[in-house]
Amino acid sequence: MKISRKLMSLAVLTALLMMTMGVAVQAQDTTLTITWWGSQNRHDRTIEVIELYESLNPEIDIEYEFSGWSDYWTRVNTQAAGGNIACIMQHDYRYLTEWSDRDLLVPLNGLLDSGAIDASGISDSVISSGSVGEDVVGISLGTNSQTFILDADAFEAAGIELPAFDWTYADFESISLQFAEQGIWGMAYGIWDDANLKAPLLSTGQDLYNADGTALGITDSQVLIDYMNMIVGLMDAGAIPTMDLQADISAPGLEGSPIVDGREAMRYQWSNQVVALTTAAGEDRNFVLYPLPRWGEDGVTPNYLKPSMFFSITEGCETIDEAAAFIDWFTNSTEANDILFAERGVPVDADILAYLADQVDPVTAQVFQFIADVSEVAIPVPPADPAGASDVIENVLVPLFVDPVLFGMTTAEDAYPTFEEEANAILAQNAE
Repeated sequence: MKISRKLMSLAVLTALLMMTMGVAVQAQDTTLTITWWGSQNRHDRTIEVIELYESLNPEIDIEYEFSGWSDYWTRVNTQAAGGNIACIMQHDYRYLTEWSDRDLLVPLNGLLDSGAIDASGISDSVISSGSVGEDVVGISLGTNSQTFILDADAFEAAGIELPAFDWTYADFESISLQFAEQGIWGMAYGIWDDANLKAPLLSTGQDLYNADGTALGITDSQVLIDYMNMIVGLMDAGAIPTMDLQADISAPGLEGSPIVDGREAMRYQWSNQVVALTTAAGEDRNFVLYPLPRWGEDGVTPNYLKPSMFFSITEGCETIDEAAAFIDWFTNSTEANDILFAERGVPVDADILAYLADQVDPVTAQVFQFIADVSEVAIPVPPADPAGASDVIENVLVPLFVDPVLFGMTTAEDAYPTFEEEANAILAQNAE
C-alpha cells in the first residue's frame, strides 16, 4: 500500500513528538527479497546463510524464493513484467546483457566506488565480467568452468582406460560406444544443449554469435553438422538414449542425474555443481573432472573461466543499500563462506579463497585444482549472449534444428540452412 507524502510527514512528526516526550519508538524492520536457482544443496546452504544474516541484523527480514534452473527464468521474467521481481536476483552470464538492455538491472558502479560492496579483493577481470557497456550490473559469486565428470570406477569396472586430459570428441565417441556394449550410456542427456553445441565451435575458433550480436558467428557450418551427426550415430548405437526416452531419464535437480545411480559413465556439468552431484551420489564414488573434449587433434580447448553466476539488484528495488550490504557480506565474510563453502564456484575474493583453500573437503579441493588446471589452457571468455539469444535458442535452434535432427525427422545438413536463416533474422534486429 502506498502512503501519501502528507500522511508520511504526519507519521514522522508524531514519531519525533513521542521521542521528545520520552516514549520509545519501535523501528520497523526492513524487508529484503532474494531469489535464486540451484540444487537442494544450494538451497539449504543459502537459506542457512540468510538465517545467519538475519540473526546478525535483526532489523532485516529477508523473504526468499528459489527453484531449479528450468523453472527459474520463466518465473523471473513473469515477475519482471509484473514489476514484482525480487530485489536481489541471482543472474546468469547468458542473460545479463538482455536484462540490462531492458533496463531491469541497477548499475552497481556507485556502490563499488563507495565501498558499499567491497571489491578490493576481486580482480578487475572478474568485476568486468559482470559489466554491460560501462555499467557493472552483476557481482560474480564464483569462478566456474564446464566439465565432463567421468565415473572412474565405472571405467575401471568396464576395463576402459581414462582418456588424456586434452582428449577429443573422437575419444568421447569411442568411449561411449565401448560403454554401450556393456549396457551403460556414455552420456544420458545434455550433449546437444546450446552450451554443448558451442563447444566444437569454440574449439575451432568460432562462436554461436558474432562479436556484435547481429548474426550467427558460425563460419564453418560443417563443424556443427558433423557434431550433430556424431550424436545421431551414438543414439543409433545405444550409447546415448534417444530423445523419446528423455522424459523418463531426466529428473529435476542434480540428485536425479543418471550418473548418480550408474546408468551413465560421463556427465556434463558446470564445475560448481560437482559438490552437489557428488553429495547426491555418495562420497565413496570416484568421480574425476575433465575439460570439454576438443574438436579434432588441431582443436583448442573449448573451456573458459566464467562467472558461475551473479547477484544483481533489480530496477525498482526500494532497499538498494540493504541489498548492497547483504551482497557485500555474502561475498566477503568468512561467516557466510563457512556455510557456502564454494558451492557457487571458486570464490572470487582472494582473501576468502585463501581462507577456504586449507579447509575444503576433498571434492571441493578437486574443483579448485580443476579450475587451476583449466586456467592454464583456457580460452578467453566469449562475449555474453546478445539480446534475442533466448529467442534464437527456444524458437529456432531447438525446434528447427536440434529436435528435428535428433528425433530423426530430417538430417543436420538439411536442417541447418533454416536454422541459420531464422536465427540471423532475429539477431539482425540488434543492428537496427
